[in-house]
Amino acid sequence: MDLSKVVHRRKPDIPVRLFRPRAPDKNQHIQEFSVKSLELIKVIRLLEDPLTANLKERHLFVLKKLLKRNQIGFLLKDLTGITKILNICAEKVTDHPEYVPVLCEAIQICRLPFLKEKASDELNYAQDVIEFLSDMGCLMRVPDAEVRQHIVESVKSFYSCVAPKQLLDGLQPTSPGYRLQLLERSDLAQTLLLSMAALDNQPAIKLQLLQTLQILSSSSDMNCALILNARGAEMICLHMNEPDPSGQVLFRSTEILWNLLERGSEEVTAQLSSMECVMSLKEAFFHQLMSGFRQSDLQLRNDLLVITTLIGENPNSLLIESSFAKQLVVLVTFPEMKSHNPLVHNLKLTYNNEDLKMKKLLLNLLVLMSKDLAALQLYKEESVMLVLLTLAKPPAASSEPRSASRQWSSVQQEELQLQALAALSTLAPLMLDDYMSCQGNACLLLILDWCVAQDALFGQGDMGERGSKKAQMRHCIRVLRSVTSLGEDSVHLDLCDQGTINQLLGILMQMETSPDEEDVVTLEIKSDIQLILSALCESDMHRKELFGSEGVEMAVHFLKKGSHKFYSGLGHNKLILSTVDCVWSCIVGCYTTEDYFLAKEGVSLLLDLLSSSPRCLRCNVLATLLELCDNANTLSYILSWRDSGGQTAPSFLLQLWRDEEEELRVSRNQHGGIADPQRPLLSHYQQENTQRSFPANVQSAAVLELSENLRSKIYSIFCKLGFQDLPGLSRKHHVTLSIVRRYLDFKVGEVWEEISRELSLDGVTPITPDKEALSTICKIAEDTARRVAAEQNRILELQEKEDIGEEELMYTEIKSHWKQRDLTAKSWDSYVSKTSNYEILKEVKAQREKYLESSRPDPKHEDAAVHLTEHFIGKVMSVERTDAQGPAGVKLTLARAPIKAAGQDEVGPTTQDPEYFSTVSVKE
Repeated sequence: MDLSKVVHRRKPDIPVRLFRPRAPDKNQHIQEFSVKSLELIKVIRLLEDPLTANLKERHLFVLKKLLKRNQIGFLLKDLTGITKILNICAEKVTDHPEYVPVLCEAIQICRLPFLKEKASDELNYAQDVIEFLSDMGCLMRVPDAEVRQHIVESVKSFYSCVAPKQLLDGLQPTSPGYRLQLLERSDLAQTLLLSMAALDNQPAIKLQLLQTLQILSSSSDMNCALILNARGAEMICLHMNEPDPSGQVLFRSTEILWNLLERGSEEVTAQLSSMECVMSLKEAFFHQLMSGFRQSDLQLRNDLLVITTLIGENPNSLLIESSFAKQLVVLVTFPEMKSHNPLVHNLKLTYNNEDLKMKKLLLNLLVLMSKDLAALQLYKEESVMLVLLTLAKPPAASSEPRSASRQWSSVQQEELQLQALAALSTLAPLMLDDYMSCQGNACLLLILDWCVAQDALFGQGDMGERGSKKAQMRHCIRVLRSVTSLGEDSVHLDLCDQGTINQLLGILMQMETSPDEEDVVTLEIKSDIQLILSALCESDMHRKELFGSEGVEMAVHFLKKGSHKFYSGLGHNKLILSTVDCVWSCIVGCYTTEDYFLAKEGVSLLLDLLSSSPRCLRCNVLATLLELCDNANTLSYILSWRDSGGQTAPSFLLQLWRDEEEELRVSRNQHGGIADPQRPLLSHYQQENTQRSFPANVQSAAVLELSENLRSKIYSIFCKLGFQDLPGLSRKHHVTLSIVRRYLDFKVGEVWEEISRELSLDGVTPITPDKEALSTICKIAEDTARRVAAEQNRILELQEKEDIGEEELMYTEIKSHWKQRDLTAKSWDSYVSKTSNYEILKEVKAQREKYLESSRPDPKHEDAAVHLTEHFIGKVMSVERTDAQGPAGVKLTLARAPIKAAGQDEVGPTTQDPEYFSTVSVKE
């Protein structure tokens, strides 16, 4: 039927509708995909069937058609079939090069993201993707250069954003990271590495392969692990010096080694420590050293030196056996030392930053290799110690300056000075003879003088601002600390002969008076100076005398700071510990310094520090205080001490004892007394180890416990103070004191009990006399504990009686108080009744008159007629007010005077004094 005729038959008034292609039906696509899968199976059958295996033209036609249909990317579900097809083609390439374009086109399609029909396809076909990527790496076996190049480029494209082509409806590309995650689980990285051996005749592809391996090693730890499993570090190192016109092979190889070191340092250094790898690194380094002049060449040289440094940390490295170390040591001494070694004869430095980095790396390598005694012998032969001291000297004290074109700048000199001092702190103790022969102490003391001088030439340092020489002082003090810590008397004598003690004390107090805030570096310098002083003065009385009053003032100054900044994180904890150590080593043992320390309230400061310090510091403070107790004057200072709450030193020490036993979980009753006489001192830790037997060269738990807690030191201090008439002790303190008094007896019994238990655990049966002796000793210790427990009970009973007596006295006072209140109330009621009720008033008056009649003298008395009747009248003498309420608050004092009858003659002045009535209270 003619379509044009149909159109012309339509009526003209009906608009012609444009024909648009319909959207493809989803079911239609599913059918198409099923057809593709079916065709894929047919293609594989066509390639493998013996009847059609030789139909090359038919194969190429079908393969090209298949690839054309997959130009937008491979489906996830088809990857298994695609893998099989690619492997078949790879096998045919050897005899039929016509298959090469097919392989190349297929590998190019692999650059595109894989396609999925459903979201669950990524999970369902993950294993297929892993196998596909692994087989893709195996295609490197194809000898054709074009195939290998496409494989390498395709793998590199995985790490770049390749946009998918226009997709059909129903298809979606996989997520960007999906293929990379599965690549890590495949063997692709390992396979590509192993294929390097087949690329000797293809340098361009080899370079691209190195670039790909660089990308793989920089992106994933798992890729690095795969490369290392194939001994990739060793393989890369051994091939890094092959002829390369581009000069990129060495650079790419170094970058790969860098990536491997960052992600698996130990395994890499182990692989690079072989003689072949060390020689390869040696060749590469000296090639760059002698022929490299560009900035990139110098950087590559330094990178190789860093790799060598990391190898030097491995104790099994062969740097010394390969003579690489000896040549590096020669480089360290250049240009400070003149050498006839041909290695440095034609070597020229440009003194730029890269050369400075190389010099610093070489100095650092000296420290790393110093663990080997053979390396130290090389240092002696090449005068490394003299070079280090030369570099460490201040500019004014250095040798004559070289020409302006060949010398380090001032900033570079400072960096080298700091690096040399850092190396000296490690090497000087190991090469003490060389250090002393080069007058190292004098050099360091000159550096200290230069550091504290006001007119220094430069000093930016790595830890301070420009103009500050704090970094140099820090490293210089470190060197002195490391040297003095050896305890070599010749070193100490040399330092003291040069006035080091006074010099260090001056520096320390000068830093203390500085207005700058304390930082980590400052606190480290101060604590290190105190440690140096402790090492110098510890075993020599004369040096303690040199420490003298100035040193005591310094120690007292730092003790007054207390421990409130102990946990500040800046280093105050180290400073406090070094101060206590300085008191112990520099003051204790010399009576002149001890007395001055006591006069400066040193004991009180130590006790204050003990009361406010954390538990980790108390052991050192108590030990120092115990050593001071050998001085008889110390005891009075201890007994007179009071803390902020008025607690005495004995009561505080006993409180420390209780806290320590609570920490050790010693068995005690609710009053702090002995709960178990068989284990009066045993801690919870010791009870857990009762079933262990200790070797002869290991201290047992009972002996080790003496140094690990405070009880032995507290007991020793009380042995100095005595156990009687101690101030400020309560009954509770006396309960604890009874345990302290018997501490040594309990400890001896505990040790013998431990011996008996270990003999039993080891299956050793003592002879009868020894067995009886052990039994008797243990029984004596237990009986002592029982007596102490009985004594504690008596103390508690006495305390209970005193408490009951105090309670009864309190109740008596309360009863007396209430009785007084009742009497006062009755007196007030009587007064009120007399003033308000006339009958009661008359009754009272009658009783009073009756009382007066009974008290009058007998009228029969012969003198009775002589005395005239006298009448008295009351007179207010004084008025007093009290704090009581009501009439009870007013007190009146009345006097009475006689009234004469009218016409009565006056008699001489009476000798009778006014009679005062008792004080009464009236209502206001």
